[in-house]
Amino acid sequence: MDIDFRIALVLGPLAVAAGWAGFNIFRAALQQVQLFMDKEG
Repeated sequence: MDIDFRIALVLGPLAVAAGWAGFNIFRAALQQVQLFMDKEG
C-alpha cells in the first residue's frame, strides 16, 4: 500500500493555517469573555 505524499503536501499547510486562525480566534474570543466578566463584576 503506497501512501501518496502529495495529499500531505497539500493538506499540511492548510492544516497549519487553519490551526493558526483557530488559535487567533480563540485568543480574541477569550479576551472578549474576560472583558465581559470584568464589566459584570
